[in-house]
Amino acid sequence: MASQPIALVLGAGPRIGISVAERFASDGFKVAMASRKGTGSINSKGILSLKADFSKPNSIDALFTIVKAELGAAPSVIVYNAATMTPPPIANSALSIPVESVTADLYVNTISPYAAAQQAVSGWETLPKEVKKTFIYTGNASNLQVVPMAIMLTLGVGKSASAYWIGVADMTYSTQGYRFFYADERKEDGARGGMEIDGPAHADFYVQLANHEKGVPWEATFVKNKGYVKFW
Repeated sequence: MASQPIALVLGAGPRIGISVAERFASDGFKVAMASRKGTGSINSKGILSLKADFSKPNSIDALFTIVKAELGAAPSVIVYNAATMTPPPIANSALSIPVESVTADLYVNTISPYAAAQQAVSGWETLPKEVKKTFIYTGNASNLQVVPMAIMLTLGVGKSASAYWIGVADMTYSTQGYRFFYADERKEDGARGGMEIDGPAHADFYVQLANHEKGVPWEATFVKNKGYVKFW
């Protein structure tokens, strides 16, 4: 009998993160989710709640060690959903954001997910070949569209940088059966999701991605109730 698959959700916000974690749990996965409010215990949904600080990339490997110890194996599905931004201290002046804040936000938006992807690959090497291995990063349209709002600077920089390494990772590891996705919810006309992004829609799509359905590229744009949609 195949062992129960494991999913690790990094960044358990009330909209996307929790929806994704609960969906994978309902689909038969053992699930761990990590956030600043993690409790170190199993919640009422059967999900292992871990405390995490994504501003410290060197702490990421410990999360994977705990998951393997508590759930019995390395996670085959990793979702990175944490994100942050720093508003400029001078209104509408993007370059007034302190270098220290730009650096700190880059840790959360780019460096920690990169560290998580490294740990993912290391763990996947210990799993059976037939197990589907998937890394999903919750992105947005920032890698393709520059938003002329100063408040979006550090988030856009981090998402764009992550999109690049995710694309390289998917192209170079896919021959081993490893998939990396930059997930980007759009409206039906292709416009960015913005503040209207939907948690359950992400959960549905992430399950689709974890199944390695054919025809979905690393830059995985999707629409609620439709799944993957190619816009270009």
